[in-house]
Formats: sequence, C-alpha cells, structure tokens
Amino acid sequence: MPKLSAGLLLYRVVDGSVEVLIAHPGGPFWAKKDEGAWSIPKGEYVEGEDPWAAAQREFTEELGKPPPDGPRIDFPPLKQPSGKIITAFAVRADLDLEGIVSNTFTLEWPKGSGKFREFPEVDRVGWFEVSEARSKLTKGQRPILDLLLDALEDAESAAPRSH
Repeated sequence: MPKLSAGLLLYRVVDGSVEVLIAHPGGPFWAKKDEGAWSIPKGEYVEGEDPWAAAQREFTEELGKPPPDGPRIDFPPLKQPSGKIITAFAVRADLDLEGIVSNTFTLEWPKGSGKFREFPEVDRVGWFEVSEARSKLTKGQRPILDLLLDALEDAESAAPRSH
C-alpha cells in the first residue's frame, strides 16, 4: 500500500495574478536547496482517515495557524515519483504570515554522530505567483498548480456574464 498524504494549497488573486502559499522544508537536507524543494503544506494520513481533515491538521501543524475558511477546490489524488499519493485541496483565502511557527522533528545530525537535534518541519513559507511557485515546488507537486489554474478558468467561464 502506498503512503498517503493530504495537503492544502491556499491561493489568492492579487492585481489579476494568482498567488499560492507554499512552504520550504526545514532540516539539514533542505537547508541549501530552493528550486524544486518547496511543497504545499501537507503530511501523511492513514487509510480510512478523511483526507480533508488530514490536510487541515497538517496545515495547522506546519504553519502554527488554522487554515482560513474559503471556497474549497478538491483535486484528484496525484501519484508522486516516490509512489506516495497526495490528495490536495485548494482554498481561496489570504493568510497573514506574521507569527508562522512550525512543529519540529528530531534527527541525528550529523548522521552517525550520536547527537540528536530538533529541526522545524517547515523553516519558511511564502506567497508566490504561480510561475515562480512552479520552479520552487517539487516536481511531483507541480501538476497541482495546473489543476488549480484549470479549476479557476472553468469557474470563470461558468460564471454568468452581465451585459
């Protein structure tokens, strides 16, 4: 059975441009990586758990704030290069990044040293236009941006027009 992960991508529209909120993983493996290293706030859940509830929980753990309310878009599960399956959701909302605090994890570092250190699961977050987010996100999560843009385009074309 592949590992399951659920995530929440916040988006907003600023001056006609779609921006998304993504997170940079903490810890020594990611410290010097930027392009292709970022992720939507997400985490693993177990079979039978509600993916939406898991996505909200993981968002809160990684950012230290509950996800804001807003219209939700559900995306189909995406298989990652690792084999993990991500179920992602998008919510249109703004979030003030002041006071963002991530949960932590413990890791032996340097490896084999017998010394254990705590690292934040997420060391920074930011709002990025979709074009910039595409280069920052891990390769396996980039299709989520296309799904978001397609959903927004579909919603716009379905909206009634006034004459």
